[in-house]
Amino acid sequence: MLIDTFDRVATDLRVSLTDKCNLRCTYCMPEEGLQWLGKSELLSDDEIVRLIRIAVTSLGITEVRFTGGEPLLRPGLVSIVEQCAALTPRPRMSLTTNGIGLKRTATALKAAGLDRVNVSLDTLRPDVFKTLTRRDRHRDVLEGLEAAREAGLTPVKVNSVLMPGLNDDEAPELLAWAVANAYELRFIEQMPLDAQHGWKRDGMITAGDILASLRTRFTLTPEDDEARGSAPAERWTVDGGPHRVGVIASVTRPFCRACDRTRLTADGQVRTCLFAREETDLRSALRSDAPDAEIARLWKTAMWGKKAGSGLDDPSFLQPDRPMSAIGG
Repeated sequence: MLIDTFDRVATDLRVSLTDKCNLRCTYCMPEEGLQWLGKSELLSDDEIVRLIRIAVTSLGITEVRFTGGEPLLRPGLVSIVEQCAALTPRPRMSLTTNGIGLKRTATALKAAGLDRVNVSLDTLRPDVFKTLTRRDRHRDVLEGLEAAREAGLTPVKVNSVLMPGLNDDEAPELLAWAVANAYELRFIEQMPLDAQHGWKRDGMITAGDILASLRTRFTLTPEDDEARGSAPAERWTVDGGPHRVGVIASVTRPFCRACDRTRLTADGQVRTCLFAREETDLRSALRSDAPDAEIARLWKTAMWGKKAGSGLDDPSFLQPDRPMSAIGG
């Protein structure tokens, strides 16, 4: 069991498969990209599967989310999913993706055992998409979403970040579109995880801003805390249901007290929090032929030291040295 000193138990594992991405979102990385990890630094497919096996069979993990970077850029993704689906007990598996490669991979991923996907899409306007991502791939994302739905990777969740002066007026349109297409929309406050360290609290679109905008067009009824559980998103039913919308307010409404996540970077480091500045190295243990029990011990020790919160409200807060593309979303 992965328990910390505040009696939180981690059952949800986020696994970054690569730090590479085929978009250059302005809130994530510079236009020229980043210095990517070398091949020898990345975990191999077998190393990833071994760590997930230890997490599932020895540490109580029941949910596995594959992230990046862009996880669809990982050549062995389908095989990794297939091997993890064969574990006993079988974890529920999902994928967070920009959607560009889903049209060609959704069916294979479903057949391998993937349960569902989260797709990032911040705008319905192709020109704004190009400005935000510095790539002209809007149509590819829409087609990827359709392919995921048709393959049965449901519920298909759409993650949207609103940026001042670009798409901050689109919340109602995005929700109307999601309802019409049977996608579950979740707005995410912009977080201090950009490589440029350009995030500013007073420049972000808050959960309050988003909800006020949505209520100009929709009636939102909040779900109770019991229905939310440890999920990061606060959720509301839309116009009486059955459709729902969520808001992940990591900055203005932290949910650290209910956090049940542990994170594994693409180069084999355990992170106890998305905003942590400390990591625990499992890759070295793997490559020095440490037994499963020793790797499990290292992981437990890392999680025992998890802090009470993200520290975002502390005036001394410092962004992680590594950006989201390196540590996984």
